[in-house]
Amino acid sequence: MVDVALQGDAVETSAVAARAKALNRLRVADIVFRALTRAAAIGVLIILGGVIISLIDGSLPALRAFGLNFLVEERWNPVTEKFGALAPIYGTLVTSFIAMVPVGLLIAVFLTELCPMWLRRPIGIAIELLAGIPSIIYGIWGLFVFAPFLQDTLQPFLIATFGNIPVLSTLFAGPPYGIGMLTAGLILAIMVLPFITSISRDVFDAVPPVLKEAAYGIGCTTWEVVRYVVLPYTRVGVIGGVMLGLGRALGETMAVTFVIGNAHKVSASLLAPGTTISATIANEFTEAVGDLYTSSLIALGLILFVITFIVLAIARYMLLRIERRIG
Repeated sequence: MVDVALQGDAVETSAVAARAKALNRLRVADIVFRALTRAAAIGVLIILGGVIISLIDGSLPALRAFGLNFLVEERWNPVTEKFGALAPIYGTLVTSFIAMVPVGLLIAVFLTELCPMWLRRPIGIAIELLAGIPSIIYGIWGLFVFAPFLQDTLQPFLIATFGNIPVLSTLFAGPPYGIGMLTAGLILAIMVLPFITSISRDVFDAVPPVLKEAAYGIGCTTWEVVRYVVLPYTRVGVIGGVMLGLGRALGETMAVTFVIGNAHKVSASLLAPGTTISATIANEFTEAVGDLYTSSLIALGLILFVITFIVLAIARYMLLRIERRIG
């Protein structure tokens, strides 16, 4: 009996030791995991701070030379070293605004509410494949296919239709060049389409079926279900998807450079050539001669960073207000 008891104590002691060793391994793994995640978060902050400091330091000569006039001056003349950021800022905001046409939301609604089951997967895969196309391919297609198509069809139609209507006649004035801010905005709309559509479709699919069934049961139409059930339930996710697409549109470079015309001027007409911050930097950075010229281009990058930060801050504020209202 004594031998059995001793043997039992030995087994118990061994089990306790094994359990302690396993718990120690888990504790060490948890400490390492916590340290790695904290280092990753701190690393992101350090990289972001480094980018901000580099942009500010590089843009100081231009900001000292031009002051706040740099933001409102349209002229961009490397020969006389007179630079202004108004035209790139204007082109960036206009093209991004055009790109936010809610086509992606409409496609997501169609895929979740109206599309036949056998057609949902092919359309969904086709839309997701758009995200894998390089931006330079969009630019080449836009320059050689899309821009001539708009020059022969849509732009003459807009000029003829709205030519005698106040305000709209200004927006669609001038000859149909094919390239211009409207073309660049439409290209951006196609490029951000998969991001907005995919996120919106996923959040629409997350709506509990019982809510939609109840709405249909009391006689609501599909539009009423989408308007009063689906969109209110998923508005946080929808806003997040739209902001993700807007962030892509604000910083897009190559596709816009091909089709916007790269003209440093502010025009009320959407058909006129223009430029964006990203396109200006891409076109001229390798040719920048002199510290002031280079500093002006870096200052454009700083302005784009600030614009993106403001947009994301507004989006975050909207999401917080929505969450508080729901809560």
